[in-house]
Amino acid sequence: MGIRILLVEDDEEIADFVVRGLREEGYTVEHAADGDDGWLALQNGPWDVVILDWWLPKPDGLTLLRRFRQAGHESPVLFLTARDAVSDKVRGLDEGADDYLCKPFDYEELLARVRALARRQAKSTGTMLAHSDVRIDLTTHRAERAGRRLDLTAKEQALLVFFLRHPDEVLSRTRIYEHVWDERYDGISNTLEYHVMEVRRKLEAHGPRLIHTLRGRGYLFGERADVGAIP
Repeated sequence: MGIRILLVEDDEEIADFVVRGLREEGYTVEHAADGDDGWLALQNGPWDVVILDWWLPKPDGLTLLRRFRQAGHESPVLFLTARDAVSDKVRGLDEGADDYLCKPFDYEELLARVRALARRQAKSTGTMLAHSDVRIDLTTHRAERAGRRLDLTAKEQALLVFFLRHPDEVLSRTRIYEHVWDERYDGISNTLEYHVMEVRRKLEAHGPRLIHTLRGRGYLFGERADVGAIP
C-alpha cells in the first residue's frame, strides 16, 4: 500500500536492486520484465510513479509510453535507460516521459527523482491518510498520532497504511500479510504478530487502543472493537 510504483525492466540484476531498495523505503513496488507484461501492469494501475526501461523485448519502452499516454493515463513516468544521447532524451520527453535518468545511475539520485515525481502526483491525487487522530503523509512518510510523530520502520508504516485504508473492517491475518509482505501467509510465522505489537505499542504511547485483536478472525482498526475482541 502507500505510494505505488511500477518498474518495467528486463535486466534482472538492476530490477532486483531497484525493487529491494524502493521497498526498503516503504514504497509498494511491482515489477514487469518485458513489454507485454509491462503493458498489462500499466493497465492495472493507478500508479503513482512508473519507472520504464527503453530497451525492452515485446514491445520497447517508447512504444509502451505512447500507448500509455494515448490511453489517457497521466501517471508520471521516469525513463531509466542506457540510451544517453541528447536526441534520445528529447524524444523520450517529447513522447510523454516526465523525467530521464541514464544507466549506470546512482541509487540516491534515482530515489530523489522518484520522490520528486511522487510529490508532483500528490498535488492531483492527494496523499494524506487519516482515521481518528492518526495521520500518514504517503509522500513524506511522516506518521503522526495526536500531532506527535511516530517513529515507524518501513514495514510498520506499510502495515499502518493498510489499517488506515480499511478502518472498522475485520481483516484476516492472511489478507494483511499477503498485502503488506506481498507473499503467501504460511500461518506459522509470527512476523505479522510482532509488527502489529510494535505498531500498537507506538500508537498507544499517544492515545487509547486502536488495533484490536479478534479471536479467530484477525484484527480491526478503529475506535471501538468488534464483538470478540481480546483485551
